[in-house]
Amino acid sequence: MEINIEDFAKVEITVGEILSAEPIEGSDKLLKLKVSFGPLGERQVLSGIAKYFPDPQVLVGKCVPFATNLAPRMMMGLESQAMILAAGGGETPFGLFETTALPGERVK
Repeated sequence: MEINIEDFAKVEITVGEILSAEPIEGSDKLLKLKVSFGPLGERQVLSGIAKYFPDPQVLVGKCVPFATNLAPRMMMGLESQAMILAAGGGETPFGLFETTALPGERVK
């Protein structure tokens, strides 16, 4: 499905720094991330990336882009307030888009 530039411009992609990462009891897929978006504050993000990070602590300190204006979503009784952006998985290598940009910076 094609979208136009105006539709794409509605998506806010913002750099966030992962402050903490922990497994969610009862889930083998989800990690609970605490993410700083600099002057925009902190948010809780749930992400189905647990199988790629057996030690979730390796995520702490990484700055990566998140879609930040999605409606909050409840998963396993917890609210996710953004979505991490990544590529791959399954049969292909999985990777995060690490950046040196500061938390709170918008991706353009």
